Amino acid sequence: MRHHVRLRRLRPLALLASACIALPMAAQVNAGASVKAGAAHARRASSASGTINWWGWTPTDSTLANDEIAQFHKVYPHITVKFKLITIANWVTALRPALVSGAGPDIFEMQPGAYVTEFNSFATNMAPVMKQALGANWQSKIAPSGVSGLTYNGKLTAASVGSVYAGMLWINQQLFAKYKLTPPKTLSQWVSDCKVFTSHGEGCFVQGNATEGFLQDTLQSITNSVQPGLWTEASKGTAKWSSPGIVKALTVWKQLFSNGVMQAGSLGYQQYPDANNAFLTGKYAMIMMGTWYMQNVTTAGMTSAMQAAGVTNPKPFTALPIAFPNVGGHPSALYGDADYGLAIYNRSKNIAAAEDFVKWLATSSEGQQYVANQLDDLPSLRSIDPNFGAIQLVNRAAQQGAIQNLIKSVGSVTQPRESLLSADVQNAILTAAQSVASGSASPQAAADTLQKAAVAAGEKFK
Repeated sequence: MRHHVRLRRLRPLALLASACIALPMAAQVNAGASVKAGAAHARRASSASGTINWWGWTPTDSTLANDEIAQFHKVYPHITVKFKLITIANWVTALRPALVSGAGPDIFEMQPGAYVTEFNSFATNMAPVMKQALGANWQSKIAPSGVSGLTYNGKLTAASVGSVYAGMLWINQQLFAKYKLTPPKTLSQWVSDCKVFTSHGEGCFVQGNATEGFLQDTLQSITNSVQPGLWTEASKGTAKWSSPGIVKALTVWKQLFSNGVMQAGSLGYQQYPDANNAFLTGKYAMIMMGTWYMQNVTTAGMTSAMQAAGVTNPKPFTALPIAFPNVGGHPSALYGDADYGLAIYNRSKNIAAAEDFVKWLATSSEGQQYVANQLDDLPSLRSIDPNFGAIQLVNRAAQQGAIQNLIKSVGSVTQPRESLLSADVQNAILTAAQSVASGSASPQAAADTLQKAAVAAGEKFK
């Protein structure tokens, strides 16, 4: 059992202690995200009834869970949903004993990668449920990452609720405008921009490199620019981690530290809360984050995030996504996975009711529209886009087009983010990157060590 599992994408709200939320209840529905269940949806309501228990690490904001369950209950009034929030740090230790004992939740969350490997045997096959909800061609109607990352030996272990993608930077547009700078498109411009910011006492780029998660995003983006697709090939075992392209990527990685792009002390920073808070408080102009950061283009999302970062009277600034700079000779492709899926416990005593909830949130237009309007996960259902008319943006003129272009661009993403990597390989990536950054190993030596660690972890190479 791989116990060291991490959720690399954490929302800016602090992780909460375990809590239970049940319906029927009066929910405080977000007016910008509320979705009314229509008559057509009501006709899909089944005769299932009873109480189902849903365990998850997300939504970390209880209001969102309340809203989702409240909307579901309008269509399925005879089904009560109880949501139990468990911090990601306690997820494995809480879930595994419950599943093994037969007392597990009716629905539990699943994430591509190590979780699918560890918990797939406790989940029902969701493919028949998806076919029932969306038809025989159901796979063509949902994001590919919602199938591949949650499938184990041909079994769909969970129904994807939404996906997240990475490979872009986010900038504080107001800081760039203040110093008449344009977002960097190349490594040399990145260095030049940073020199201007630092000359004025401003922070340039901030990243938490104390742990593997977001450090890996930067390395994958660098590698995609050096040799497109190489990172995924190494993850699959069709290329070696010690190949020249990986060595060159680690060389560029080292340059970010030596030429003033990476902030001082980054090896001691966590992405959450350290780097995130530093960006949200206006101390830095750029940060490496993915599509989950879209929630910060909304007035409510940015205000809440700035308050959580310690800003007393927040004045939301314009955050924008930009392409990762061309640091290796090629545009750097995006990559992503299903954020999380809903799995149904194969020993549940109320599978029919559990299936109704999963189908509503993961496959119905109402449930998926709710997901889309949060600008957190991108909905699994490909036909659903955010309703920008119901979303208040900080700077609509600057942000709406940028976000719509980002959403459009991820539609062609084929490279995974986490699903191909075991926890042991991710730990080896962390060690390699930190050793190069600190100067304790050359890029070639670190790549060689990474390759050996991947072999020792069981990765097969062709």
